[in-house]
Amino acid sequence: QVQLVESGGGLVQAGGSLRLSCAASGRTFSRYAMGWFRQAPGKERDFVASISRNGGSTDYADSVKGRFTISRDNAKSTLYLQMSSLKPEDTAVYYCAAKTLGLKSRSSDEYDYWGRGTQVTVSS
Repeated sequence: QVQLVESGGGLVQAGGSLRLSCAASGRTFSRYAMGWFRQAPGKERDFVASISRNGGSTDYADSVKGRFTISRDNAKSTLYLQMSSLKPEDTAVYYCAAKTLGLKSRSSDEYDYWGRGTQVTVSS
């Protein structure tokens, strides 16, 4: 198993930046493809970004492409999401997730472990 704890959320004005972190503990972090998802009030959990086990391959939702960057430091067992040019519609709880089998994915159903989330609020 792996335990995931997100941090770095907060309140920011539109156009600002935040960096989210996801600290992993338990089994070897590099075993897992990782993803970021978000859920706004009253909406389903949506894919944001994903990254392969060695960090060499990434994928982004169209809504964040060019503004967000996913990365990982396997030596520190930490996943990151650098968010720039934030918009009010980015307001959500952000979750990191770990996927045991296969390649990175956009489907939340394929992820095995989840953090509790961190709130990001973007004011207009």
